[in-house]
Amino acid sequence: MDWGSILYLGVTFGLFIIFVLIVRYTYSRKNREQNEEAKYRMLDDD
Repeated sequence: MDWGSILYLGVTFGLFIIFVLIVRYTYSRKNREQNEEAKYRMLDDD
């Protein structure tokens, strides 16, 4: 295995970890309620 393959594998795993962290942050119960609140606030009349 050459260095290019190892670098490619490392970048792939790094991007996968970032993706998992984003999904975990978005769908956690605490942040989900906060995100839903903004949606309903936008629909309120001024």
